[in-house]
Amino acid sequence: MASVNPFNLSDSEEEAERRPNETVDTERSPSDGAPEPSPGNPFSPPADAEPPTLLLSSNRTSPSGGEGSVSIAATSAMAGATESRISVDGIAAQLLRDQYIITALEFHTELLEAGRELPRLRDYFSNPGNFERQSGTPPAKDQVLGPGGPLNRAGSISTLDSLDFARYSDDGNRESDERVAVLEFELRKAKETIQALRANLTYAAESEGPSQERKNFKSSPEIQEPIRPLEKRALNFLVNEYLLKNEHKLSSITFSDENDDQDFELWDDVGLNIPKPPDLLQLYRNCGTPLPPPRVDVSVGVDFGDLPGNCITQDPPKKPDLSHQQQTEVVQELEYQISLLNNEKQSLAEQIKKLQSEIQTLKRTVSSPPSATLDLGSQNTSHPSSSSTTTTTSSTDPLSVPPTDNGQYLDMRGVSQPETKPDLSSTPSQPHTQSLNTLKKRPPVQFAQPNRKLSPAFQQALLSFCRMCSDSRLGAEVSRIADSEESVMLMLGRCLPHIVPNVLLAKREELIPLILCTACLHPESKERDQLLHILFNLIKRPDDEQRQMILTGCVAFARHVGPTRVEAELLPQCWEQINHKYPERRLLVAESCGALAPYLPKEIRSSLVLSMLQQMLAEDKADMVREAVVKSLGIIMGYIDDSDKYSQGVELMLLSLGDPSERVVSAVHQVFIPAFAAWTTELGTLQTALIPSLLARIEKLLMQGEHGLDEHKLHMFLSALQSLIPPLFAVVLQNAPFTSRAKLTGDIPAIEVTRFPRPASPLQDVATIIGSREMLSALLLLYDYQLEQEGTTGWDSLLWVVNQLLPQLIEIVGRINVTSSTCVHEFSRFFWRLCRTFGKIFTNTKVKPQFQEILRLSEENVESSAGNDILTKATVPIYATGVLTCYNQDEDRKLLVGFLEDVMTTLSLSQAPLDSLKASFVELGANPVYHELLLTVLWYGVVHTSALVRCTAARMFELLVKGVNETLVAQRVVPALITLSSDPEISVRISTIPAFGTIMETVTQKELLERVKMQLASFLEDPQYQDQHSLHMEIIRTFGRVGPNAEPRFRDEFVLPHLHKLALANNSQTAESKRIDIATQLFEAYSALSCCFISEEVMVNHFLPGLRCLRADMEQLSPEHEVILSSMIKECEIKVENRGMADAQGSMSIASSLVGEDAKTKFLSKMGQLTTSGAMLANVFQRKK
Repeated sequence: MASVNPFNLSDSEEEAERRPNETVDTERSPSDGAPEPSPGNPFSPPADAEPPTLLLSSNRTSPSGGEGSVSIAATSAMAGATESRISVDGIAAQLLRDQYIITALEFHTELLEAGRELPRLRDYFSNPGNFERQSGTPPAKDQVLGPGGPLNRAGSISTLDSLDFARYSDDGNRESDERVAVLEFELRKAKETIQALRANLTYAAESEGPSQERKNFKSSPEIQEPIRPLEKRALNFLVNEYLLKNEHKLSSITFSDENDDQDFELWDDVGLNIPKPPDLLQLYRNCGTPLPPPRVDVSVGVDFGDLPGNCITQDPPKKPDLSHQQQTEVVQELEYQISLLNNEKQSLAEQIKKLQSEIQTLKRTVSSPPSATLDLGSQNTSHPSSSSTTTTTSSTDPLSVPPTDNGQYLDMRGVSQPETKPDLSSTPSQPHTQSLNTLKKRPPVQFAQPNRKLSPAFQQALLSFCRMCSDSRLGAEVSRIADSEESVMLMLGRCLPHIVPNVLLAKREELIPLILCTACLHPESKERDQLLHILFNLIKRPDDEQRQMILTGCVAFARHVGPTRVEAELLPQCWEQINHKYPERRLLVAESCGALAPYLPKEIRSSLVLSMLQQMLAEDKADMVREAVVKSLGIIMGYIDDSDKYSQGVELMLLSLGDPSERVVSAVHQVFIPAFAAWTTELGTLQTALIPSLLARIEKLLMQGEHGLDEHKLHMFLSALQSLIPPLFAVVLQNAPFTSRAKLTGDIPAIEVTRFPRPASPLQDVATIIGSREMLSALLLLYDYQLEQEGTTGWDSLLWVVNQLLPQLIEIVGRINVTSSTCVHEFSRFFWRLCRTFGKIFTNTKVKPQFQEILRLSEENVESSAGNDILTKATVPIYATGVLTCYNQDEDRKLLVGFLEDVMTTLSLSQAPLDSLKASFVELGANPVYHELLLTVLWYGVVHTSALVRCTAARMFELLVKGVNETLVAQRVVPALITLSSDPEISVRISTIPAFGTIMETVTQKELLERVKMQLASFLEDPQYQDQHSLHMEIIRTFGRVGPNAEPRFRDEFVLPHLHKLALANNSQTAESKRIDIATQLFEAYSALSCCFISEEVMVNHFLPGLRCLRADMEQLSPEHEVILSSMIKECEIKVENRGMADAQGSMSIASSLVGEDAKTKFLSKMGQLTTSGAMLANVFQRKK
């Protein structure tokens, strides 16, 4: 039979001329006639479909006996065309036409090694375009190619046919190596493209073939449709998986090599949106039968409705019309099952006959004692008729028989005691599931009796020599074997209390399933309580993983037994452990209350459990316990429905917010407040009660704190308000006029990542509160449109925010102390989160206008104190840092720059305090993003026409230098300060001194320090500044501030000598007021510098002389300071003397230390020779007589 090209249905006209005898039908693959597989199972091919021929490898035999070598493939492909010798170029052309790429590559390599390079193959493999298939061109029939072309060999599989021998051969030239490197690069690129476009590949694989193929199949229904690419990849994956599981590794390697376009290590390579089917063995076993439903252990009591969706098997789809061969297979399978059932029927009938004969035998022998008996439960001989009775299997409903413990055990005689089935009615949930687990009754066991005439007494005495013990508790349990579910539970209830203490602590969690199942099914409440007590006391100090295991068991127990038994049996165990000495036990109680909350009666949930947790929150000393309590309280708030408990919820929130532990407060914000806010939203009290109560507490705190604000409480209330912003915005969206119009149909754009601030927990995510990100996205579109186009008419929830919340917040902001950086920071963060949550349109149209109306920045208000009074309040920094920095577009930055410039100008011209401007610079300077912006504002002040504004700019540089990197300091700050230091106004020059001092304190670049040092030296040594009292005051103040932190060399060579000169000059100062000012400032500077390490030379030459000059001033001006200075001088003189003595005694101290070390070594070695006797150790220190 001539070779068929399986990759292309229609060959070229040249090939048709070479094969005139072949018809169109012979060009189809052998599997063309198969009907389409069932849509319900796309991975199970029809029974009569032939396996596809794999022709991607050149030196392997296909499963259907296809081409085995290059010459055979080429010869068969050219069969019928000519009988003459085929040229090498013709073979290469045919291989390329038929897409035998790997074979052509190996052929090309062999020709290169032989020195016969073909231009056709050289041009083909040197062109990368031949290995990149365009996305718009579908693959040819039966050709499964990746996006990178047909050479996508898996990089992890290396077989003989995949090795590049030219690369490793000795005579391979450099040209072939370069071409191979290019090909390897293309292969890697193709693999990356496959990983990036899997979803598209899946869609393309599922798409139908070309239109011509569909026409052929419609016109010829008897022709089977070929296997789809997706089905082929799936079956290849399952076959390779089967080969690996069954140790056919060589076959797996060969199979992987023959399907080198597929990654067999990753199911996603088959298709992202296709679930992985069971393995081949499971598919074979379940062929023609639906998969069994998931098995559920009755001991955990799980409803089928609680199972995840992928665990529920769906009804198998209806199969299409089967072919004759498939119908034959189905019939054979059914006949095989019928034969199995018949065999089972016969075996059961034989067993029934056997049981009936045994029953008759027992009835005949019940009146006469057996010849030999063995009762391990007692050493006394008893009449068998009193203990051996036979009962048949009763058909009575087991649920109607009350549970009793009648000693239903099987003894060694094999005769069963009367028994009753266990009553499961004590477990109210799922009686059907439990009845499935009832143990089957074992048939009576018969033993062959010897034909002997021994007396029972003799027989009993003879058997007494068997060393068996049944007197003890354990012996009695061992000698009796439970034969029903109830007796098993009773036995476990008796044995577990004795087993648990003998199990290693590290492994006791392995007993949890056994304890829980017994506690669930045991008929006696006393035993159940004992078992649950064992569960909670199982581990002395359970770690996190062990507590999770116990909690999982408690939840499973609660699901199984129902709320009544949870209240009666589990909660008392929690109550007993509430004051346990180990925090891990109390932590288990706190976590249990939250885990069991969904399964408790609602009355108990909102009363007893809430009280327990409240007590633990107030009294427990362990942080981790209180943290778990807060989380459990949050869960309780998610299930509570008693509106009378609202006030108690507020009390719990404030109590937990005031906790000294940060982890407890963090749990409040992450769990409790979101859950409590969700409840208040349902009650309708979020806007009417909860938020107003927190605002009222803040106002009361500000009124009481005029002389000292309690910043901790302010932070506590404000952080709670901040955590309520997401639920407040959710309320605004859910009660908007457009809410009913929100639909999830159509193309809904994704929410920007930066649209909302990062939530502290998933419960504070607005999408979680709303329900989904899709619904939130739809609501946000309508929200922005409503604000921009239609306004807020009739939107009560948003109008409350605009007309009540914002004005009250702005009024509170105006009352806080602007010098408190903590308060400014807290309110700034609050407004930033509020504006980011409610959006840019809301901020621009609702928030900014209210601030601007209050601030009223205009030229008319510059001179009036009433107009700029508000600018000295905290409103300025909070508006600048909390509102204007929410969005970072160019217009937002320009607005912020303009606002700061106006505030600086207004405050400077009106000579008002600069605290509000300083607070703004400090808050903004903490973020490096705003350093350039702040320098732009200050440069505006440097070049301003007013000297007052220039002075303010110079003062502001001092605040900015500490946070700015040294590059900006060198490029922007120092040039601006040097410009100001040469200002015509002396006041402007003096204002630059603190900034220069801060640079000396923080900068490490030597060139920069020298420039600053020269500028300060000009202030001190220039004759024009000799009589500038304010300049000297500013320099001394700056030296005292930066001297202790400045570089030691700068301090020793510049600061202390100039302080000495200033102190000496002050002795001759005639103006007493100036003299006392300088002296007081010098005293402060010397007090700060006295704590630094000063060299002996500087101490003698500058520090002590300067102190003596200062003491001379203080003797006349301030005697109390003179006493302190005398003490300081005396201490410095003692330090100088001690240093001299220490230098002289340096060598002596080294020698003495060596002697001391030698003595210590000898003493320790002597102690090491002693034995461990305490008496001998005591004798060492006794005095010799």
